[in-house]
Amino acid sequence: MKVEPAGALVGHIAVPGDKSISHRALLVGALTEGETRVREFGRSGDTESTLHAVRALGVTVDEEADDELVVHGVGLRGLRSPGDPVDCGNAGTLLRLLTGILTGQHGTFVLTGDDSLRSRPMDRIAEPLTRMGARITTADGRAPLTIDGTDALHGIEYVLPVPSAQVKSAILLAGLNAEGVTTVVESVPTRDHTELMLEAAGARVRRRPASVTVEPAARLQLDEVVVPGDVSAAAPFLVGATLLAGSDLTIHDVGLNPRRTGLLDVLERMGARISVYNRRKVAGEWLGDIEVRSAELTGTEIKPEEVPLLVDELPIFALAAAFARGESRVRGAGELRVKETDRIESVTNALRALGIRIRASDDGFGVRGVPSRPNGGRMSSEGDHRIAMLGAVAGLVSREGVEVGGADAAAISFPGFFDILESVSRR
Repeated sequence: MKVEPAGALVGHIAVPGDKSISHRALLVGALTEGETRVREFGRSGDTESTLHAVRALGVTVDEEADDELVVHGVGLRGLRSPGDPVDCGNAGTLLRLLTGILTGQHGTFVLTGDDSLRSRPMDRIAEPLTRMGARITTADGRAPLTIDGTDALHGIEYVLPVPSAQVKSAILLAGLNAEGVTTVVESVPTRDHTELMLEAAGARVRRRPASVTVEPAARLQLDEVVVPGDVSAAAPFLVGATLLAGSDLTIHDVGLNPRRTGLLDVLERMGARISVYNRRKVAGEWLGDIEVRSAELTGTEIKPEEVPLLVDELPIFALAAAFARGESRVRGAGELRVKETDRIESVTNALRALGIRIRASDDGFGVRGVPSRPNGGRMSSEGDHRIAMLGAVAGLVSREGVEVGGADAAAISFPGFFDILESVSRR
């Protein structure tokens, strides 16, 4: 697909419901007693995988509208093995969180996924869960995973060696069915959607600045989840509108969880003109409307402690950095190398192909910004949805457009992305 240059991004849009919260609404809803109504559910390839997975495990989910589901919970130990492997598709969040849940169920479960998911490291969850008494077999540290459920889980205190909300969540979800308390200690804060949702469902959760503790639960009840717009889905529009002169774009009902809004802070530090209106809290999660107008940017450094707050937005940050005056640098982002692709290399390859001066390091990248439009060219998404959306915005801000190979990968997290992008593009 070729994305042609645009003059500005102008208008009002909404983005799909937050993917992280949509995953958790289905998974936690499956463990409740009673019904959980999920409004503004974020439809995507990844969340469809979660929907299929919970159904395969014996949970009834009614689809009352495209973005409204009703999950009929089966209780904390009510999931049942389907006999066949559960296909998690490309969804790493699903596979890791579901592993934590299944450790305390009855039966044997096999979790697998596509080629990309089967290449990602899973010892990072298998190791702490095994400490809790879980019985997990991996394929040389990767999926497929075989989980033999047990009633003999026990709580632990675990210090995350690498900041990861997925690993933290897997441990906390296993802790619901463990004897004693389970504590996860983290050196820097990671997204806390699991803790917030478990609290809303009645679990006893204690949150401190550097740790979170969950106690074993007798039952969960979660009547409703209203999913805010995904800030990661909003990110390409935020950067595109900042870079295109004359832009004035408003994105409505976006999630503003403080552990997810690192890109907003970084862009404002670079000189972006971003305003937040109608800020409010729904079911423990902040959301609001974001208005962004074009601005000139100055380079910045993203330090390791900031990375968890915008890890999924680092690819699109690289494009913003390419237009900023001066040098920009990202450090402490080695986690990017074990995403859907090695995102340090895929971002570097994609932007270099467009003439942007970017260099990779072991745990990040550096960009020498030039505040003018690159010529454009051809790049590949390498099957990664974040890189596909990066390529689309690069096409808008280029002189001659960008041919994005594998552009359809954007649908993994954002079906309809290109239609919405076209609707606000002014030529």
